[in-house]
Amino acid sequence: MRPGTKRFLPILIVLALSLGACGTKVQYGDPTAVETLTVDFGSTDLQMIAEKMVQSLLSAPVIQEQDRPVLQVATVKNKTSEHIDTKSITDKIRTTLLNSNKVQFTAAELRQEVLDELEYQRQSGYVDPATRKPVGKQVGTDYLLAGEIAAIKKSRGGTKDAYYKITLNLVDLETGLIAWADEKEIRKRED
Repeated sequence: MRPGTKRFLPILIVLALSLGACGTKVQYGDPTAVETLTVDFGSTDLQMIAEKMVQSLLSAPVIQEQDRPVLQVATVKNKTSEHIDTKSITDKIRTTLLNSNKVQFTAAELRQEVLDELEYQRQSGYVDPATRKPVGKQVGTDYLLAGEIAAIKKSRGGTKDAYYKITLNLVDLETGLIAWADEKEIRKRED
């Protein structure tokens, strides 16, 4: 211990104990309740984006006119200065679309795990040949769902303004054409 530190040790101990004694109340909240603590991207924004994009895509002719097309989700590019978990956005969209039973998704995010499991079944000798899954039977993707999120933030005095825009495109992998596109805009203001 450095010289002079012993003088402050009792003060530090009392401070640490008093901070620990300050209890905070933790409660569960409604995950669908509107969250407006700041103008930063939040859970309500994620839910509004997912709802808008799912409804738009499900009503698009590309989905309406086909029998459960196979989609793959690409990473949504974050073009903002914030840390936005874009995977949470695509997870919410994919889950809602899957639950509609109008589309199917490939397990692209788990591709390596799937390949590892198939290799294990074929090579380990531990899997009964009657239950071993054959290779070459996976279903190809029809469409790739990709997009980006951008933001513009401004402030003057005590007022802050945030504008977010997410754009999604559904690309036909056979033709390379965009079969569907939509965007959701959000504006938030803090005074």
